[in-house]
Amino acid sequence: MGDFWVFGYGSLIWRPGFVHVETQRARLFGYRRSLCVYSFVHRGTRERPGLVLGLDRGGSCVGLAFRVPGDLRGEVLAYLREREQVTLVYLERTLDVRLENGESVPAVAYVADRRHEQYAGALDEADAAAVVTGAVGQSGPNEEYVLNTIAHLGALGIRDRWLEGVAQRVAPRPEGVGAKALSSL
Repeated sequence: MGDFWVFGYGSLIWRPGFVHVETQRARLFGYRRSLCVYSFVHRGTRERPGLVLGLDRGGSCVGLAFRVPGDLRGEVLAYLREREQVTLVYLERTLDVRLENGESVPAVAYVADRRHEQYAGALDEADAAAVVTGAVGQSGPNEEYVLNTIAHLGALGIRDRWLEGVAQRVAPRPEGVGAKALSSL
């Protein structure tokens, strides 16, 4: 089987964790990046959930597409499922993305399951920031996740005004990851 693509819109942008041979900026139509998933593991707990990104219906999302060698398909999909499907809050889908070179390719993407108990829905900036602030999970503080994502999106020239608004409301740690990125917003 030939090479395949994986679409990253959040932490996969800054920590893909799998072998890939090409990276291109890409746009996914019909879904938007949103802090719409309560995190019970990576950035929060069941008792004190955090919020992580999901692809939610509507709009479009600019992220990165990673081309993976076909002979690594099984290994990479197993890794992604272990990482993204801890609580089965995402639906694994193959969706068309438009690469920066204009080509449209199918890519594996993880879409928020609106029927799952961890689906937070459409929160406003203040409510999202309130959930994020102080939440900590196995992968660290929730604020760090949001600020890291903003810093990496900014480095790629990708604007996400809603997420930037949430990040401005999250109390940055002076030594924290992404504090510099916030000062430029």
